[in-house]
Amino acid sequence: MSAAIDELMDFDDVIETYDPVMGMEVHVELGTATKMFCGCPTTFGGEPNTQVCPACLGLPGALPVANAKAVESAVRIGLALNCSIRESSVFARKNYFYPDQPKNYQISQYDKPTSYDGYLDVVLSDGTTWRVDIERAHMEEDTGKSLHIGGATGRIHGASHSLLDYNRAGVPLVEIVTRPIEGAGERAPEIARAYVTALRDLLKSLNVSDVRMDQGSMRCDVNLSLMPKGAAEFGTRTETKNVNSLKSVETAVRFEMQRQAAILSAGGEIVQETRHFHEADGTTSAGRRKETAEDYRYFPEPDLPPVIASPEWVEGLRATLPELPWVRRARIQEQWGVSDEVMRDLVNVGAVDLIIETAEAGASADAARSWWVSFLAQQANTRDVELAELAITPKQVAEVIGMVDEGKLTNKLAQQVVVAVLDGEGEPAQIVADRGLEVVRDDSALQKAVDEALAANPDIADKIRSGKVQAAGKIVGDVMKATRGQADPARVKELVLAACE
Repeated sequence: MSAAIDELMDFDDVIETYDPVMGMEVHVELGTATKMFCGCPTTFGGEPNTQVCPACLGLPGALPVANAKAVESAVRIGLALNCSIRESSVFARKNYFYPDQPKNYQISQYDKPTSYDGYLDVVLSDGTTWRVDIERAHMEEDTGKSLHIGGATGRIHGASHSLLDYNRAGVPLVEIVTRPIEGAGERAPEIARAYVTALRDLLKSLNVSDVRMDQGSMRCDVNLSLMPKGAAEFGTRTETKNVNSLKSVETAVRFEMQRQAAILSAGGEIVQETRHFHEADGTTSAGRRKETAEDYRYFPEPDLPPVIASPEWVEGLRATLPELPWVRRARIQEQWGVSDEVMRDLVNVGAVDLIIETAEAGASADAARSWWVSFLAQQANTRDVELAELAITPKQVAEVIGMVDEGKLTNKLAQQVVVAVLDGEGEPAQIVADRGLEVVRDDSALQKAVDEALAANPDIADKIRSGKVQAAGKIVGDVMKATRGQADPARVKELVLAACE
């Protein structure tokens, strides 16, 4: 007997009855110009099957050659995660058949990965720190992409046929695998999200990947199991594959906890399987039975020599590591003079690095902070995305702020420009030019609009002449409407008062 798949236990009841155990596997596409074992480009969005060659298509006689830049990036990631770096690591063949893997095996690493035994300390919403232990960070190649045609869900079940794009096959990956995360209790979903957030920030600071979760540059597999309170052995785990946003990581953990608890409490058993996450409703559904390591029949890759990382070379790479995000934030907090609570709020909404980068692009820190935590945060909420996933860069925000500072845009006009950037209309300066949004500076045009507004409101004009200056607000509003918001309100008020003297 088992509970229905969509039956969920109340989250508080889950915590009362079970202890969750998590494991996170994060795949990061490295930002190299070419693939892991050949010279094909890695440009995102190319025409299908135009970035391929005999090596990444697995044609007979084509031999792989490791990408030196990818190896360097992998070691830098390991160092930043406080890992030990293996002096001689080995590539292995991971054997399995999937249509999107043209060789019928994946070149990965198995028992001798590049980096191992590390950790990442993550800060939670209340300021406490949780240490996530890293088991390994190993190199491998990505698979291609399948497009299933004819089904209702976009998945292979029910599809009439599938299309394969091998452009992504062979793109360099680093897979970062945690050790089991125990003792998290009710904070398990939060810890999962905080870990992936911190990892994304770290990888971005290393400049090894664009970590675009929406484009698959960073993908998270969430392993989760439950064990009854007081039990000593882990429960059977599921692996929710390719979760591609920070919010979804948290949602997937919570849903699987509630789903598994409902099954276990009804006397059912958890099936060890992969599961698909559905963004629309935050649920998961069954995929395929999960293989074990033995099923993949790993063996050393015969066409690639070991990767040698001499201590001298590793220490040289260690010296290239940038200021880590949390160190940078502590320094910036002192510069900004904000409290721990304010800084924690900025961190929790994912605004800190965006504000820093906007300030580095030329805006004042105060203006950058105001834009990101007010108008842009509202836009992120409306569009149901994370702040960092908005389709606008800190440089573009700084450009808009600069136009406001120069008097070319009012705040309202600037908001129109930002929305247009978010909607994909182009760069800020081009949008201003195309829409004719720049503030009207011609006093003769403004004076005409003022005169027309006063003539249309003689009673208001009389009030202003009698000394009721606050009445000028109505005339200013009419002029702003007549000029589509492109007038400088302060200058308009000056002209109104002068006309009523």
